[in-house]
Amino acid sequence: MAMIQCISPVDGSVYAERAALSFDAAKDVVARARKAQKAWAKRPLEERVQLVLKGAARLNEMSDVVVPELAWQMGRPIKYGGEYKGFNERSNYVASIAADALAPVVVEESDRFERRIEREAHGVVFVVAPWNYPYMTAINTIAPALMAGNTVVLKHASQTLLVGERLVQAFIEAGVPEDVFQNVFLDHQTTSALIAAGSFNFVNFTGSVEGGRSMERAAAGTFTGLGLELGGKDPGYVMEDADLEAAVDTLMDGATYNSGQCCCGIERIYVHESLYDAFVEKSVAWVSNYKLGNPLDPETSLGPMANKRFAKVVREQIADAVSKGAKALVDPKLFPQDDGGAYLAPQVLVDVDHSMAFMREETFGPAVGIMKVKSDEEALALMNDSQYGLTASLWTKDAERAARLGREIETGTVFMNRADYLDPALCWTGVKETGRGGSLSIIGFQNLTRPKSFHLKKVTA
Repeated sequence: MAMIQCISPVDGSVYAERAALSFDAAKDVVARARKAQKAWAKRPLEERVQLVLKGAARLNEMSDVVVPELAWQMGRPIKYGGEYKGFNERSNYVASIAADALAPVVVEESDRFERRIEREAHGVVFVVAPWNYPYMTAINTIAPALMAGNTVVLKHASQTLLVGERLVQAFIEAGVPEDVFQNVFLDHQTTSALIAAGSFNFVNFTGSVEGGRSMERAAAGTFTGLGLELGGKDPGYVMEDADLEAAVDTLMDGATYNSGQCCCGIERIYVHESLYDAFVEKSVAWVSNYKLGNPLDPETSLGPMANKRFAKVVREQIADAVSKGAKALVDPKLFPQDDGGAYLAPQVLVDVDHSMAFMREETFGPAVGIMKVKSDEEALALMNDSQYGLTASLWTKDAERAARLGREIETGTVFMNRADYLDPALCWTGVKETGRGGSLSIIGFQNLTRPKSFHLKKVTA
């Protein structure tokens, strides 16, 4: 029997392991989900919404277990208390708009005709969730999918093996029927086989670009709906009129929080030449204040990366950039805990350019490159010189200028004077190799349902 293991970045031990389901056993899970879906969809919308909110509330009550488990599984320091702020914000917001988002579009309601478009649940939704923000990324789809009347099958990344169990436990204890929300442990081959067999009505995947390609290949010819949030190389642009202190504080946090392991983390920064020197100096001082160490220590502010192989990629990118002329400005002596494995010191690189993989490929670690620019046009060309497009962070006092630039940036979300944030009222989406589809907002509900038109003629004469 194949086993799926979570290797803890804290000490390299096997923290958890679970048996992978066979294809037949997984098909049984899907069959139970499909059988339960019609009855779930017939429940009043408000009842489904309240059960989802009760599930979220139950997870909040489990923080004493959830927070240290996260530290052991993927390295985030307990100092930050898990993901409850974003998890609750997203759950509560989609609950508040569910009725409006799912309301029929009435074209005519007269004594002669009723014409309207209703939203109907897809059926069984498969959520394949990542390890970097395992609760928040999963709830983006789980909450609106269940509220809309779908049943959900959840598969979590092996690095956060226990998260799916915790989510399902919380929701079942809150009253969601067992077959309506199920967790599975699957290897890649069985996952692909299930999708290729047309087992699901909609699949939402958050992960790597190659993972997204695998999902598309598996779904080819099945006409299964796909939502894909994949890689990113999100830029920040600091204009000459920016609030320097605020820009440094937000962009450095966006580049290094969670050890830089964020889909919408800041990975490259372009700074107007008038602020460049001051920005670099303040940024190096900012990241140098981190305390790298064991994430179970309440004083630790920067934990290990989730896996030593992820840290290896970051080190290789930095070394390649330095070999091509880049300068690493953070003194490694400040971080003796950097062990060459999962524990990785933060780093700021200058004298970088787009010939370096560090400025083109996803780094997904606590390292960022900073380049000097002379104009909006130069910054815009550099921001768009990427195969990815999730978010872009613009720093200026001029909202009109930010909006004008934003329309030219090839990205899913344009931020002004903030970064690394997911607003549940707005559609979370990407372009180019970052993926397709969108979650949260009214559009998220539309992607998790299908339209059904009703043309009811009341007279025959």
